[in-house]
Amino acid sequence: MTATEKFTRGLRTFVGDIAQGFFEITHNGFALLGLAVMFATITLAARPELRDAGEAQLMAWLQDRQTAINGFVSNVDAVDRATAADPKSLPKQQAAVTYWLSKKYSIAPEPLSALVAEAYDAGNRVKLDPTLILAVVAVESGFNPFAQSHVGAQGLMQVMTKVHSDKYQNFGGQFAAFDPLTNMRVGVKVLQECIARAGSLEGGLKYYVGAANMEEDGGYSAKVLAEHGRLQQVAAGRSVPLAAPVAVVPAKAPTQPKNTDAVASLFNS
Repeated sequence: MTATEKFTRGLRTFVGDIAQGFFEITHNGFALLGLAVMFATITLAARPELRDAGEAQLMAWLQDRQTAINGFVSNVDAVDRATAADPKSLPKQQAAVTYWLSKKYSIAPEPLSALVAEAYDAGNRVKLDPTLILAVVAVESGFNPFAQSHVGAQGLMQVMTKVHSDKYQNFGGQFAAFDPLTNMRVGVKVLQECIARAGSLEGGLKYYVGAANMEEDGGYSAKVLAEHGRLQQVAAGRSVPLAAPVAVVPAKAPTQPKNTDAVASLFNS
């Protein structure tokens, strides 16, 4: 065997030894990594508090990175909290009411779509005309979900939150008065109770505005019924001209009530 052949064989042996050693090291490394992953998985399964802490740290790190890049933290759940819907997805009658109210009160049709749909759902549940509910909202707050009167009536339907705090308990507490859909649900319940107590729509509206023991209600009932009539026509497919927005009736506190039952009946502004 020549020197060249010996050198070539030696080189092959050397390269083969290196390759074999690299394979064994790599194989052992992957095995160790697999064992580490397995033990980590078992540990996290047995200690959920460690997993939760790790997830919280990772989320905090990701939010910090996002804030550094964008200047704020995005929240993909925000759209789920928004009171809005596509008016095109509404039934024809509800869509007509939505677009009419949107034009009259300069309110975006998307949030109005959610409110109109809720009015129809709530009306069907308690056997009240949904356009009456929307007329009360129009007169009470002009569709401002954050409205508040000087006597403490709050939200879309100007419910006296402190008086009806029990009705908000199932919704998480009194702050729910400023959630538009919750305020409407509570307001509809109060309106239903007022009409039932009075025995008539007009009388129920006087109870609702807190004028049950007064001869006049400041024109409140007339305003609600007028808007109700217009909304009924819109829902029926008729063309109704856009009049000036209904003036919000200021809250009144009756003086010298005739009896204590009258005081207890003061549901709203």
